Amino acid sequence: MSSGDGQQSQALTKPTFTEAQASALVESVFGFKVSKIQPLPSYDDQNFRVHVSRSKETTDDTDSGSEVKSYLVRMLTYLPGRPIAEVAISHQQLYEIGRLAARLDKALEEFHHPKLNILHRENFIWNLKNVPLLENYMGALSQSRNREIVEQVIQLFKEEVMTKLGHFRECINHGDLNDHNILVDLSRSASGDAVYQVSGILDFGDMSYGYYVFEAAITIMYMMIESTSPIQVGGHILAGFESVIPLTAVERDALFLLVCSRFSQSLVMAAYSCQLYPENKEYLMITAKTGWKHLQQMFDMGQKAVEEIWFETAKSYESGISM
Repeated sequence: MSSGDGQQSQALTKPTFTEAQASALVESVFGFKVSKIQPLPSYDDQNFRVHVSRSKETTDDTDSGSEVKSYLVRMLTYLPGRPIAEVAISHQQLYEIGRLAARLDKALEEFHHPKLNILHRENFIWNLKNVPLLENYMGALSQSRNREIVEQVIQLFKEEVMTKLGHFRECINHGDLNDHNILVDLSRSASGDAVYQVSGILDFGDMSYGYYVFEAAITIMYMMIESTSPIQVGGHILAGFESVIPLTAVERDALFLLVCSRFSQSLVMAAYSCQLYPENKEYLMITAKTGWKHLQQMFDMGQKAVEEIWFETAKSYESGISM
């Protein structure tokens, strides 16, 4: 169940259905008899994994709780596989994930629908062009170096990204290719080795109109989270992405700040959401466990030093020798 776009006022309407109420909704809305139901972690919506029998006569007396509210209810097929957060990722697999991100944006170019304009989500907090909206949530951060860095990121974004958006190539972004939204399964390579291959992509709920470089930056940021060598990640992702969609000079120049901006979005909104839902802290703070450290490291090294690592690593793929 989802409350819609992640705007400030809507955070207060996160669904709080019990398992019994969720089971009743499955039966009344979709006509399936629930044999087993279990909660799944979520950010600003509410998820359940449901095992169902084939069908059941729908019921009209669903208990939706003491208050009457409207929610979007979806039922999706459960995909097999393991989130890449649970497995060790090689350089080659990072390259393939970068390539996947670009191929996904290319595929979305062919997506047509009469209501496609709703993906112009002007005040959607998770669209990377809306980094300045983070100013509305800064009260969630205490006075610290972390807050100072985010304030710098927001100001630099206004000065160096907002003024260049017209030079970026527009597309529809998945917008949330994080390490829990990409599933992998073991398969055999041509040489017979067991390797993880992408088996599914989850959570298209943050789709919106953006830019190719946004998808690259978002993917780099999330792949850094679980890495033991986070700064090196960007070069492998970039190489894979550019094997499908080479970035322009202007887009490449913005990449460092865009990665910092996505870190800022994730970290600030996690802190804000924890104030609202402290019982969900473990899930909400997944990024924060390493994210603040990675953001600080990027700022300490500076754009030039980080870009040198990224761009040299990406260039090494041209000769067939990845770093």
